[in-house]
Amino acid sequence: MPASTPRTPTGPGAPATIADVARGAGVSKTTASDALRGHGRVSDATRRAVLDAARRLGYTPNRSARSLRTSVTETIALHIPEFLTGAEYYMAFVFGVAEQAARAGLNVTLVSSGRLPQVDGVILCDPMPDNPVVDRLMKAGLPVVTAERYGGDGRPAGVIWSDHETSLTELLDHLRARGARLPAFIASDTTADWALTLQRTYARWCHAHGVQDLLRKASFGASPEVLRSVVRELLADVPGTDAIVCAADGAAAAVLPEIRSAGRVVGEDLLLASCVDSLAMRTAEPPITAIDLRPRHMGAECVRLLCEILAGETKAGTARTLAIETTVRASTRS
Repeated sequence: MPASTPRTPTGPGAPATIADVARGAGVSKTTASDALRGHGRVSDATRRAVLDAARRLGYTPNRSARSLRTSVTETIALHIPEFLTGAEYYMAFVFGVAEQAARAGLNVTLVSSGRLPQVDGVILCDPMPDNPVVDRLMKAGLPVVTAERYGGDGRPAGVIWSDHETSLTELLDHLRARGARLPAFIASDTTADWALTLQRTYARWCHAHGVQDLLRKASFGASPEVLRSVVRELLADVPGTDAIVCAADGAAAAVLPEIRSAGRVVGEDLLLASCVDSLAMRTAEPPITAIDLRPRHMGAECVRLLCEILAGETKAGTARTLAIETTVRASTRS
């Protein structure tokens, strides 16, 4: 709708909302919010259009949003399990958080314990319900947005999650189409929702196709040596294994030497895939088929949702899905 013909707020005497301002200026709610708060990458022309629409409509922020802004610290907290900070997925996620926070004019502080400095809200990456630090942060009385769903007590203010069930099902179907009839799954031994979802999905897929369930587990953040020993035992116990899918970041590349030691050829008599894409998957020989979880986008979307909740523009309890997709490479093109 053109900026010259803004929509009248719905209902008799109803106050204008941020959605009305966005429609009046012909922009998204997020852009309108950024323009009104002076944050984000908004052009001068767009900012003027949003401010003009707000004045015409008599828009004023709601009381809860005004209250938040008067006590704002302009800082948000981010928690990631400390032993995983070296993984490529989590580092990309952190960069996504930092970049989007900078665009919103916010600082980010990393927290490794349940003790919080003065912040406006919290982002939790892959929160595990049996993690006492996560439990304390969930109960800190601040808005919390989680990257992936939280399976413990307490409800986060917002969730950004990906459909891991569909992505793994499609990957397993791809392996079957390439001739695999006995695919194994090397799972992460963790209570994070994504890990449990992958395990359940693999078990259902095996049952649906009448194939043997070859689920094996490795500790979360396991070393390459541990991962190789899992694969060594798998191939010794079930020599007919014709495909392996690894859940953890970097695991598929780490087990390549063990597969070769067993006399198997990846991409020919054994297909190999990963549930997390990374540089290691792209540069392996052969390159490894993997699911792109878009961690940088995940981090940015968590910040975006938290900002909207803090400003009163999006209701608490909102859950949004981040699209992910599989990149097929030589490791599964037999």
